[in-house]
Amino acid sequence: MGVVTPFPVPQRLPTQVGFERVELNRILDLYGRMVAAGHWKDYAMDLGRDAAIFSAFRRAAERPEFRIEKRPALRNRQGMWALIGEAGVVLKRGPELAAVLAPVERRLMKLVAE
Repeated sequence: MGVVTPFPVPQRLPTQVGFERVELNRILDLYGRMVAAGHWKDYAMDLGRDAAIFSAFRRAAERPEFRIEKRPALRNRQGMWALIGEAGVVLKRGPELAAVLAPVERRLMKLVAE
């Protein structure tokens, strides 16, 4: 008799970018180790439409020492992860979170004298 045509559903963009559980665990693990070492004292998270940002502070009243940004729109270009320094300079960018966090994790290494 008749053909049923499905009602077109418009594709919606996500209203907010966030961290997945595995990503947040990795970031908070690094944050906890930096707190234990005495480098960081506070953090903040900003979850917006374009990016999810984790900021780590030496003191609560200063600018963040490091910002870890996740921008899914850059996934196919430069990589969606970026490590940004206190002055706003991009220190590392890439598709993998572990590679982007490597410069911060190096700060935790201490030389052992023989």
